[in-house]
Formats: sequence, C-alpha cells, structure tokens
Amino acid sequence: MNLTNNMKDLAENLGADFFGVADLAPAHEAILLQGGATVAGFPRAIALGVRLFDPIVDLLPQRAERAVAVAYKHHCYHQINERLDQIASRLSSVLQRDGHKVFPIPASQRVDDEHLCAMFSHKLAAYLAGLGWIGKSCLLVTPEVGPRARWTTILTDAPLTVTGKPMEVQCGDCHQCVDICPTRAFTGKNFRACDPRDVRYDAAKCDRYFNQMRQKHDWAVCGLCLYVCPHGRKNDKD
Repeated sequence: MNLTNNMKDLAENLGADFFGVADLAPAHEAILLQGGATVAGFPRAIALGVRLFDPIVDLLPQRAERAVAVAYKHHCYHQINERLDQIASRLSSVLQRDGHKVFPIPASQRVDDEHLCAMFSHKLAAYLAGLGWIGKSCLLVTPEVGPRARWTTILTDAPLTVTGKPMEVQCGDCHQCVDICPTRAFTGKNFRACDPRDVRYDAAKCDRYFNQMRQKHDWAVCGLCLYVCPHGRKNDKD
C-alpha cells in the first residue's frame, strides 16, 4: 500500500481531485480491440480526475453566447486536459525511476477517426477503479460531482493496490441526459460491460453536430448531458 498511497498523495498534491487504481484484466479483450497489444499488455491503470468548475458548467444552456463557450472550452477543457497530462507525466516519471513500466495516455487525443475514439478509455479505468459508474450519457458519473470531471490514465505494471470495484449504475429511471441531447445521440440504455458503445451512444451523430457548429464558429461547445445530470447539479448550492 505504501507505493499506492505515495502515488495518491503526489497526485493530490499536484492537483488531482480523483485517484484510483484499476485491475484491467476484466476488460482485457475490449482494451486489446481498442488500443492494440501494447496498450493491452499492462495489468493495471491509475485513473486521475480533475473536477470541472461548476459556475462555468452551469452556464452551458447559454453556450451559444461566445463568452460562455470560450470560458468552458478554455477552463473546463483545454486547461484541465493540460493539468491532467502534467500530473500523469509527473507520476509516470516517478514510477519509471523506480523501475516500473508506464504508458501515460493523453487526456484528450483521438487516434481512431473511424470509430471516433482514443487508444484507451479513461472512463473505463476510472470505472474499474471504483470511482463511479457509466451513465446513460456514456460519461463516468461520480457520487461526489456526477459527470463534472475530466480524466486521464497511466497504464503500468507497478504493484499498486486496486482501490475499489466497479459501481452499480445509479441512474434509475432518469433520462435527462438523453432528453437534452440536441442530436439524440443516446439510446437511454443502461451500461453493461458486455455491450459495445454503440448500444448506448451514436458517436458519429455527436461528431457531425460538432463539425456543423465549427463551420459557424471556432468556439463551439456542447456539454449539455454533463450539465444536466442531477448527480452533478446537486452541488449547485455548495
């Protein structure tokens, strides 16, 4: 546990709001299919999360206003992604110096334009680490801040202690994220580990919507499914 606790303390000191360690064995085939043999060769993952800024997220219904969109894109996307990458890089260097293999995954980089995905799913690592569940929006929903966080992952062979187990879906009959989606990209079905993503989410619809918005202006954002989730909005009065 000493190594795990040391990594957790370092991550929090560097600004992470969430830290977890996942055993990747239960998802090996899915990881292999998405990222290939190198990525699937790591037995564990460190999941790192940073909470978004509630007052900015709460303005997303006015995202057509440039000031709102720019604030969200800068502070809740670009800056937090940079912070996550820096935290992951620092932790990875420490582990590598101790003789362990590491593979930090970029916080937000698509590598497969056909399937519209990265080389590894950050929310999968966070889910397996027990930090939340996969909601109907296909976002990771945490008990603390709902889906109002961004994530990154370090793949490693370091002998870290797994911090939790996957949480049961706690969305109940709520369909707010499904109903608010301007492209109707979500089917409303609950997450099941055995189902492919397209059972719940049509990523192409979302991608086309963003491309259409970018043709009008370069500051387009959406995030309505993230905004509306009751598990995140419960903190509005904090």
